[in-house]
Amino acid sequence: MLFNSYEFIFLFLPITFFVYFYLLSKRLILGAKIFLVIASLFFYGYWNFNYVPLILLSIFVNYGVGLSLVNHEKIKLSSKSILTFGILFNVGLLGYFKYTDFLLDNFNGIFGSNVPLMHIILPLGISFFTFTQIAFLVDAYRKEAKEYSLINYMLFVTYFPHLLAGPILHHKEMMPQFAFKYNWVKNYRNIALGLFIFSIGLFKKVVIADTFAVWANAGFDTATTLNLIEAWATSLSYTFQLYFDFSGYCDMAIGISLMFNIKLPINFNSPYKALSIQDFWRRWHMTLSRFLRDYIYIPLGGNRKGNTRTYINLLSTFLIGGLWHGAGWTFIIWGALHGIALAIHRAWQSLGFKMWTWLSWFITFNFINITWVFFRAKDFDSAIKVLGSMFSLDNVVLPEIFSNRLSFLENYKLIFGDVINTIGRGNDILNFIIISFILILFFKNSMEKMIYFYPSRKTIFLTVFCLIYGLLSLNKVSEFLYFNF
Repeated sequence: MLFNSYEFIFLFLPITFFVYFYLLSKRLILGAKIFLVIASLFFYGYWNFNYVPLILLSIFVNYGVGLSLVNHEKIKLSSKSILTFGILFNVGLLGYFKYTDFLLDNFNGIFGSNVPLMHIILPLGISFFTFTQIAFLVDAYRKEAKEYSLINYMLFVTYFPHLLAGPILHHKEMMPQFAFKYNWVKNYRNIALGLFIFSIGLFKKVVIADTFAVWANAGFDTATTLNLIEAWATSLSYTFQLYFDFSGYCDMAIGISLMFNIKLPINFNSPYKALSIQDFWRRWHMTLSRFLRDYIYIPLGGNRKGNTRTYINLLSTFLIGGLWHGAGWTFIIWGALHGIALAIHRAWQSLGFKMWTWLSWFITFNFINITWVFFRAKDFDSAIKVLGSMFSLDNVVLPEIFSNRLSFLENYKLIFGDVINTIGRGNDILNFIIISFILILFFKNSMEKMIYFYPSRKTIFLTVFCLIYGLLSLNKVSEFLYFNF
């Protein structure tokens, strides 16, 4: 089920909210938790019920492994052996569903064989609930998480606001909130704040991100050739589509959860304001960055074993991060480029060099924009189509109004005509890009607004405006981009 759907907004969310708090008001605490688990499983299996047995299998196995880690002395197995089994189970499950066809396709390409692909359908949210449970097992191994209740553990994993696209949660930051008795009563400030943040997220997704999606899809998937300006418009369209799509999802998830008095961790903090690639990863998908740091980078040795090993660890971590996002060489290239950039940034810092703030932002943003091309492209050839046009001077088209004064440029193979005509209307794209730059660079983000939230005429107007505009724009089914990962 989608957050940006009539079924969710007008049926699932209000019914779940009122039944949950009704059960709590009757002191049926366990019943309220069981209901929320059942509602979350319904939410997860709404499109395809076949996904539900898989997530239940994952939950039961990981719960059993977690109990074994807590009681490993009683079952006469080393905690390290139990943890190894749990991690292998999770990685194996994720690997089978996400990477089998990728591995078979590469095997066929390398050895000239013809092993048929299995065409396995990727279960929704498997990357997220797998990483969430790996983090739980490692925390249990470190004696940082203990959970004896199956229902509590199921609620932790299936809680519907985060289930399909994150954030990646820690057990210790969630379960105390469900056990806090003051969270068992409706909090009208949290409800108002939740609606405020949800409405902003809905507007970002269906009004801004889905508009950019049309131009990005045309440039990447439909157009066979692009001129220089069209190529940059294509890349920037996807850059902003992904920004508003993912930040919109994060806002909606946090807003929904606030209505239930549960605070999800911030997962998005104006990443396009970043002044370095390191700063970017402290702002973009913050819980994934936390996972990669705590459960991959640091266990590999972090920065404790010399510069060379640190650079290798950075590259290895982001190769894994790239592969986590998708089973394809374009994702691996994207991850490698970010790992290399982080290594270069670390070396730059160690040498004590400084850079103007505006130049730092310019380099960081353009690096991110360029590498998103690999992230979005369906294959390497599609990426090269866009990147090649972005940096080619053989395909420059200038506006027709300059043809008289600059006609001499035709001798240098420059063409006068419609600057953008293969991916959409040029004026619309340009206006959206300019407005988006203004929004992301000069306005407070929704998490900053949340800190200083106070019910007033201004916030009520903004909530109603974004909510109504968003609802009127729900004219087609549009999944969140991170559902694919």
